[in-house]
Amino acid sequence: MPRYAYERLTALDQSFLSLERPNSYMHVASTQIHEVGPLRKPEGGVDAEAFKHLVASSLHQIPRYRQKLQWTPIEQRAVWVDDERFNIDYHVRHTCLPRPGSEAQLKQLSSRIMQQHLDRSRPLWEMWLVEGLEGDRMALISKVHHCMIDGVSGVDLMKILMSMTLEQVIPEAPSYIPRPAPTGFELLRDEVLRRAAMPFRALGDLRSFAASAQEERRDLLLRIRQITEGLGATLRMPPSSTPLNRPIGPHRRFNWLTMSLPEIKAVRKALGGTLNDVVLCVVTGAVRRFLTRRQVNLTGLKFRVMTPVSVRSESEQGTLGNRVSAWLVDLPIDQADPREQLRRLCRTTSDLKQSKSAVGAEVLTQVADWTPSTLLSLGARNMTRLLPFNLVVTNVPGPQVPMYSLGARMLEVFPHVPLIDHLGLGIALLSYDGKLCWGFNADYDLVPDLDGFIDCVGEAFAELQQAAGAIRLASQPRTSPEKVLGQTQRAGTETRAAQVPDPQSANLGSNGDIRRMP
Repeated sequence: MPRYAYERLTALDQSFLSLERPNSYMHVASTQIHEVGPLRKPEGGVDAEAFKHLVASSLHQIPRYRQKLQWTPIEQRAVWVDDERFNIDYHVRHTCLPRPGSEAQLKQLSSRIMQQHLDRSRPLWEMWLVEGLEGDRMALISKVHHCMIDGVSGVDLMKILMSMTLEQVIPEAPSYIPRPAPTGFELLRDEVLRRAAMPFRALGDLRSFAASAQEERRDLLLRIRQITEGLGATLRMPPSSTPLNRPIGPHRRFNWLTMSLPEIKAVRKALGGTLNDVVLCVVTGAVRRFLTRRQVNLTGLKFRVMTPVSVRSESEQGTLGNRVSAWLVDLPIDQADPREQLRRLCRTTSDLKQSKSAVGAEVLTQVADWTPSTLLSLGARNMTRLLPFNLVVTNVPGPQVPMYSLGARMLEVFPHVPLIDHLGLGIALLSYDGKLCWGFNADYDLVPDLDGFIDCVGEAFAELQQAAGAIRLASQPRTSPEKVLGQTQRAGTETRAAQVPDPQSANLGSNGDIRRMP
């Protein structure tokens, strides 16, 4: 048994380190809004020490949070080692908005915190407890490097740190005893031995891959064909350049929007497709409006989104690291009718599911595990210059019951996806407790009109709701005029109260109503 311990990063995790630049960080983040509740101290303010103790008591369940990066000699490949000087005070921080702090101020604070790079000499995560938010609320801003987690494992972490009940007992955590880290010579020696064993490991991997495939030969050929076709289509038909696809700067705008999940499901039920299809349809309508207002000619424009797809198995739930692949979806922005947009998107996503193209992309990331880190880094850097998509849209399912942190109920949680060069806007969504929470991360200079884009999202969803409502009305049985008159008289007050204001100056609220963004 060696006297030391470490873990190698996978090729996909390593690529997230390689993609990082001075102007582009690669951490995922979120802003949670909570009621203060039991965390209020008698003298005022929030009990930050109690929250810090909660995090400290949970770290033994997520050991990656007490590990840092170390680099192999020559090849400079990253490995995880235990941090012998771990200090939770560096990672859990406490700040305050000027009371009463508005959501606009919270968005500005979130932007500033998120645009700062994580210190690679320490474990790659931070949590900021923010008090002073109006309405007797507080916020929790968290950031974790993408090489540690993907969206699904990030939700698993939220479940570890939170509870489904008001009462939350903080157990005493086991003592932290860091394992010795290897020396540079030991890492070099292990890497030489690993390289020597590669041919035998490759043979074993091929055998296990073939054994796990259904109808082995046909499935293997299908995967290879889909990889070839996917790469060929991307190279033959690259996406068009848009105002969103320019070199980015170091500063960010972060904004959010909340929609009613039952209302989105009602649209899906009326028009068909999946929840993700409806989301992509809303994005299609928003992009179409936004580019038109930017005076972009949509004729022949190819606008492609990358939407991550989790390939995490049931046995891997709760583990860290990235188990994610991706679909590349061309949005039908040339089509004005939202129903036709949704029909075309449903056909596209259905074809992607049947073709197993997400599995094909996963095979590519497995192959990359054999690639030297120098080539992997060059490949990651060149990818940003030949970006095969215009926008990232990631949709992660979250818990559908209220969650609490030491009795403080979480009201909303807005996810954040990082940007890379030539990607000026990223959209992340997370469903929680009957709401769909949208987080919009944008380059500060490329998208000064981010509020306008969010208006476009609200308008696109309102139009989709109108289309769904028309279909529901058309499918309802005819009712006698006397019954219709009675229903109209009873509902007159509610109908007038529920009239929707001009969607160009408003956004959808958390209960499906329209609310202005601060």
